[in-house]
Amino acid sequence: MSWIATCPHETVKVLASELQTLGILSQTTLYRGIRFECDLEAAYRAHLSLRSASRIQKVVGNFQASNLTQFQSALKVIEWPNLLRSTKPFTIQPVLSDDQAQALGLEEVIHCVAESIQSATFEKGAPKFMEEAETEEAITLVPFFRDGNCVLGIDTAGRALHKRGWRTNGHPAVLKETLAASLLMLAGYTGEETFLDPMCGSGTIAIEAAYIALQKAPLIHRGKDDFALEHLAGFDRNLWRKVSDQLRAQKREALPAPIYASDLRADYVEVARASALRARVEKHLRFSSQAFQDWFPPTPKGLLLTNLPYGERIGGGTVQQLYREIGKVIRERFSEWRIGLLVPARGPLSELGLTRPQVIPLLNGSLAVSLLIQTPSVLTK
Repeated sequence: MSWIATCPHETVKVLASELQTLGILSQTTLYRGIRFECDLEAAYRAHLSLRSASRIQKVVGNFQASNLTQFQSALKVIEWPNLLRSTKPFTIQPVLSDDQAQALGLEEVIHCVAESIQSATFEKGAPKFMEEAETEEAITLVPFFRDGNCVLGIDTAGRALHKRGWRTNGHPAVLKETLAASLLMLAGYTGEETFLDPMCGSGTIAIEAAYIALQKAPLIHRGKDDFALEHLAGFDRNLWRKVSDQLRAQKREALPAPIYASDLRADYVEVARASALRARVEKHLRFSSQAFQDWFPPTPKGLLLTNLPYGERIGGGTVQQLYREIGKVIRERFSEWRIGLLVPARGPLSELGLTRPQVIPLLNGSLAVSLLIQTPSVLTK
């Protein structure tokens, strides 16, 4: 079977590495994703285990489609009753990525796919077509056109995969869980070393760190029928349960090394604690409320990873002042630690005083940011 896992293009290598760890070696790098080949069991494991993927699609067609007639002919060979259920509505979200594709017409492409499905012979009548993708109850088909070709996929995630199901409200600026996990993996975190997030905000990075350290599948707590793939024809409930049970069995009972999460604002710490409780890792995290400037290393070595503020004013001072103080703490107290700082790409980075950090360009939503990684060997020079 052929599948596509999507992610921000900046983290494609992270996603590729995750798939390789799952034993999925047949991969093709795409723009903002990886196409991979695997059997159904490995695909089920990927749905529950991938930390950096945004969505997953099952590829059901790959054909030439330089015009609508050619596209319609290709659709005729697809056995829709083997893919869709009569009882589940569907919607269509074409991606027309170049001028040739756009010449086909968005509405025309939608009409071709909908007509092909509804003219197929289903046992209980064809599934209902929904004009708008306003509900997560509909199965989404994604025809992707480029260079006269079409890759037709069915979204098997349903809700976006960053929606783990444990986030609570109460923080104005949160990281997506997929980005937090990517930061940890880019920083080389495996769970075997002490971890500290001294500006934890809503706690997303620390919670994702706990999942990595516990070897806990990030989507394991999604409820029954929460994934779109569970509503497709041919879904194997017994195999899905087997894979889920295997992933639960591999979870560690305790952390190999401690995880600390702190924030200056006590109300944010309580938001983080509540989310950790919903994520079922709260007992593993050591929460506190204190300023970054008050931290001393809890162990001789470890990883400090945090998302620095982006705003112009922080409390009674400026971002520049804050960055100077953070840099001083890092250089003077955490010189034996590995450091990861997510910062705005155009922030006052020189104020940190770091020496030749690795700079990894990323996006936090639409905002250009960078992950700065500083190693102990550089810090001590």
